[in-house]
Amino acid sequence: MDYPHEQFTTSERALLEPHFTNLDRPVFCVVDLPEVVKGALFARYSRYPGTLRRLYLDEFVEDGEGHPATNPPAQAEGVSAGGPYSTGSERAERLYERVFLEFGDDSVAQLGGAHLACEWASNVLTKILQRGRLAAYLEQSTRYIAYDQRLEDGRYRYYRDARLGERYEQSMERIFDLYSAGLEHLQRWGAEQFPRGDEPEAVWARSIKAKALDAMRGLLPAASLSHVGIFASGQAYEQLVMRLLASPLPEARVFGEMALEELREVIPAFVRRVDMPDRGGAWIEYLRGLRERASAAVARYGLSDEQVVDQGPSVRLLHHEGGEDDLIAACLYESCELSEDELRAAAGGLDGDERASLIAELVGDRANRRHKPGRGWEALRYRFEIVSDYGAFRDLQRHRLLSCEWQRLGCELGADVPEEVTDAGYGDAYRKGLEVSRAEFERLRGEGLTEEATYTVSLAYRVRYLLDLNAREAMHLIELRSGREGHPSYRAVALEMLDQIVEVHPSVGAAMTFVDRETEPRLERLQGELRRHRRLQGLV
Repeated sequence: MDYPHEQFTTSERALLEPHFTNLDRPVFCVVDLPEVVKGALFARYSRYPGTLRRLYLDEFVEDGEGHPATNPPAQAEGVSAGGPYSTGSERAERLYERVFLEFGDDSVAQLGGAHLACEWASNVLTKILQRGRLAAYLEQSTRYIAYDQRLEDGRYRYYRDARLGERYEQSMERIFDLYSAGLEHLQRWGAEQFPRGDEPEAVWARSIKAKALDAMRGLLPAASLSHVGIFASGQAYEQLVMRLLASPLPEARVFGEMALEELREVIPAFVRRVDMPDRGGAWIEYLRGLRERASAAVARYGLSDEQVVDQGPSVRLLHHEGGEDDLIAACLYESCELSEDELRAAAGGLDGDERASLIAELVGDRANRRHKPGRGWEALRYRFEIVSDYGAFRDLQRHRLLSCEWQRLGCELGADVPEEVTDAGYGDAYRKGLEVSRAEFERLRGEGLTEEATYTVSLAYRVRYLLDLNAREAMHLIELRSGREGHPSYRAVALEMLDQIVEVHPSVGAAMTFVDRETEPRLERLQGELRRHRRLQGLV
């Protein structure tokens, strides 16, 4: 197609080139502008009759006196926007003031974002940080990083607060000592159990260390400190900050204040409502009230944790929505002109074999697990209640396209010692660490520090949670989390989820072809380390 080609003068091109990746094609990126300007550009774009680049020149490039420079004078030729003409940040702020605050158009807050680093956050706080769906998160992993080194003050890497007392720190130091000794013990055992073959020594050594980290991570307390990187829109940050400020956990509120302060420096217009008593203030109070009312109802009806009994890990499909006829109708919908009811009736006329064959045909030949069937698979839903160790929960909770609700972490549901730890002869020491964790948890909870008591709980202790997801996301989660490099605890959850889906929707389960059911002892991450080695050597 011969697209319209907009003409720019030499001076206009000089103003545009630093901020647009090209000036002559219909697809381009906007770069090197303040987030508020980029966001305001797109907000204004929807009601501006011209192109985005012309809009930038007309309304966002200002002369030295703050006036729009629609037709920059000749002397501006060859001068970038950083010279006599500058980007209209103040104008963008005013636009946000009018559209976002006065008109309440929340979608405007999706048009700009920022990168935020949250360091030295406990593993309790990381789950609060990552609760929002519409953001990208990266977190340091207890599966890849050893927590056996002390910080400069001579203490291990865990959350500290004077209110928790000296005994808390003594207990944490004891648990980390046992963890550190266990890492060394498990690495020696792993080297004996999985002697090096023909793989490079560095690859083998990293795989042995990874095996030890996986086996010992359950002993780490939730107080263990991590680093989280976040990229999100202004709207997502507004929600994140208010969620933190409304939290009953003091650490979360402190991080909320710090995050708000930093975001004011980068995207101030996007978080301005948080500071407004009738906007952010009222919203935060509402969130606090929701939690308080739920807690009051639990107390009023006697639904306390005193009734909790350790019944071991479990995965239960509470209920499902839709059948395979619904799946077929949804998959065919966009390719025909019939109503969904007519399509469902046609699918209902198929026998079992025809139905299974058609679903397999619609899924197609998947070359790898990243090849996912279309949105028709979102017509089916599953709601699972899971009891697993907190370490497995942390990995499953991170999936964005599902609804996850979880109960407060504690020791009531019990914990198990990993098989490898027992086989390596370190089981008694591991259990000692779990006992220290439980004793300190009960002490802090008994003193009324209910939220803070969760810091003491080792990741091997179990937590109860709900996962509500559609069939498309179930395929993604199950195939990813059952992979051979996955941690044994969440692999077990993923495989049990698959078995229960097969019972109600066998054709859905049959389409999940990239599932690893092998359970033999192995170095889970050896293949991954080999792939990494080949890439570094330029072999792939």
